[in-house]
Amino acid sequence: MNHRLAQLQHATRRHFLQQSIGGVGAMALAALLEQGGNPRMARADQLAPHAAANPQTPRPPHYPARAKHVIYLHMAGSPPQQDLFDYKPKLAELNNKDCPEKYLKGERFAFIKGKPQLLGSPHKFAQHGQSGQWMSSMLPHLSTVADDLCVIRSMHTDQFNHAPGQLLLHTGAAQFGKPSIGSWVTYGLGSENQDLPGFVVLVSGDKTPDAGKSVWGSGYLPSVFQGVQCRTTGDPVLYVTDPPGMDRHVRRQSLDALRDLNEMQLSDFGDPETVTRIAQYELAYRMQVSVPQVMDISKEDARTHAMYGSEPGKTSFANNCLLARRLVEQGVRYVQLFDWGWDVHGESAATDLLHALPNKCKQTDQPITALIKDLKQRGLLEDTLICWSGEFGRTPMNEKRNNSKFLGRDHHPHAFTVWMAGGGVKAGLSYGATDELGYHATEDRMHVHDLQATILHIMGLDPFKFGYAYQGLNQRLIGPTSEPKLHPKMLG
Repeated sequence: MNHRLAQLQHATRRHFLQQSIGGVGAMALAALLEQGGNPRMARADQLAPHAAANPQTPRPPHYPARAKHVIYLHMAGSPPQQDLFDYKPKLAELNNKDCPEKYLKGERFAFIKGKPQLLGSPHKFAQHGQSGQWMSSMLPHLSTVADDLCVIRSMHTDQFNHAPGQLLLHTGAAQFGKPSIGSWVTYGLGSENQDLPGFVVLVSGDKTPDAGKSVWGSGYLPSVFQGVQCRTTGDPVLYVTDPPGMDRHVRRQSLDALRDLNEMQLSDFGDPETVTRIAQYELAYRMQVSVPQVMDISKEDARTHAMYGSEPGKTSFANNCLLARRLVEQGVRYVQLFDWGWDVHGESAATDLLHALPNKCKQTDQPITALIKDLKQRGLLEDTLICWSGEFGRTPMNEKRNNSKFLGRDHHPHAFTVWMAGGGVKAGLSYGATDELGYHATEDRMHVHDLQATILHIMGLDPFKFGYAYQGLNQRLIGPTSEPKLHPKMLG
């Protein structure tokens, strides 16, 4: 049976136009490109010949970039900003008082019911560095690099549940199917190291994010740009090791044969995913040598391990921070760290502000600080943007789910804190503000799409013109509207 003929017989006219000749939109785009149209809208199969042969080939930015690499530290579950960075003495003064009705009218919460009581932070705050950044006593290490941070206290989002909040933060939409920001960056810029993935993901905290692997997926972009999850125990990448009976020479012969077959298929059908398949096979072959080397943190000296609190052979956030430095040092474009366990609802001691939160801070405070200091001493911080966040904020009220006696906070979309450090941002800056209870962002409000636009801008990509032709639209990370904006006061 001729399967290709059967496919064509069942194809609709729209399917034929889309699959066989790229669709009417693609024809129009091709005409625009031939007439000097915007090359930033080019699809993967419309890239320069060298890029089509190897999609990870480095490509120039749209304008001079402020940074070359990104390390995104995502605290999955969302830390409470009022207990870490957003000092609210008024909230402490009103502790256990009923929340004013004006904050509750028309509001939806994930778990809070009835009239909740306000909850002042049980942790102490102090100002640090010449910049006077307010920080919690639970961050003794990070407070020593306060003058390297740009702390954004006016973030807000549209989502108050974990999976859609994580999707919106990392893909620009609360629904599945969109490319992650790491995929956008590597699609736009390629990778500096052709022997390693351009986008690497490291996970700690025993669980993956609520939104799953979609938060590092490539969506409708070629799949070569999706994040590659690496592990610190066993094979760094699943199935990267040759099976028993296959040596390096046999592997090379089999890949050569596969490449020839794929190139024949590419010549016949022109499917850009065939280019991706060829590139991924070749990258996997090179990764068999390069990945184990870069993932082997036992090569680091004792002083470095003491600084990070890392332990070779274990899975931990500290190990992942050290790996993030090693990866950007080797030219990886985008490194994404997810650390699960920050969902402090206060149902028990395992999720409350007095036990669980200090424990998570203890696990992350030292290695994050070490990462900043290590990059700085190696001259890498000026070329690397570090971003720290959860997917949303936490309420100024105590959740008290099922009359719990433990202290906890519910999900909150109207205000949360993000900090950035390194290339592209002003060090020692306190940006934006919330009201006296930390309920609403009030000054220099910054939406999730604004954050995404800022990251792309820092990497030298125009967030408003950078797109991908798909389903008749120029798809963008920041969405179709003109609402996202840059915040030049926070740019270095």
